[in-house]
Amino acid sequence: MEKNIVLIGGSYGIGAAISKKLAENNNVYIASRSKEEIPEGCKHLEFDAMEDDISALDLPDTIHGLVYCPGSINLKPFKMMTPETFQEDMQLNFMGLVKSVHGVLPNLKNAETPSLVFFSTVAVKVGMPFHTSVAAAKGAIEGFAKSLAAEYAPNFRVNVIAPSLTDSPLASKLLSNDSKKEKMAERHPLKRVGTTNDIAAMATFLLSDDSSWMTGQVLGVDGGLSTLNLQ
Repeated sequence: MEKNIVLIGGSYGIGAAISKKLAENNNVYIASRSKEEIPEGCKHLEFDAMEDDISALDLPDTIHGLVYCPGSINLKPFKMMTPETFQEDMQLNFMGLVKSVHGVLPNLKNAETPSLVFFSTVAVKVGMPFHTSVAAAKGAIEGFAKSLAAEYAPNFRVNVIAPSLTDSPLASKLLSNDSKKEKMAERHPLKRVGTTNDIAAMATFLLSDDSSWMTGQVLGVDGGLSTLNLQ
């Protein structure tokens, strides 16, 4: 059965990679501000998660899967962060997610056990310097996802992917040359940074019936960084 999958912010990077995989066997709706890399066969809907009401979009009455892709990598010393910085990261990463999920609840309820996929970061599980703002925002997502999964079980499935550094447009400043890429790769037990396809493969699995007995999970796709210490 073809499923109706909605990706918020799925027009480039990890979102585009997910869309491309899903478009092979599903009806994919990409709600985003830009349409830079919309894969063939996907329907694009102009949408700003910070400003717009998702319930006003021309979405199918039944939504089998929802992926929220917008995020930030705001890495600075805490002393250089203002409360406004934390608020901005929380708005984009967390409140945009809450608004989007709330807006499509009626569509999700029309599906049989829809799957929701959100994104965190390895920095929530592993304390890292300069990650205070993004780790706080993504930590809120993890708590929200587990509570939502409990509240809506067995009707909805809700899972979170927690990647480490992934070679995507969002991380371009951190991987802007070969020296930086090599240094970042060495931090991971598998000696490379992630690719958008690494993350897309996990998202596709979580949206499929192959993961039908999984909910309330935070899954590290991080080259072993969160669980292995090789030193």
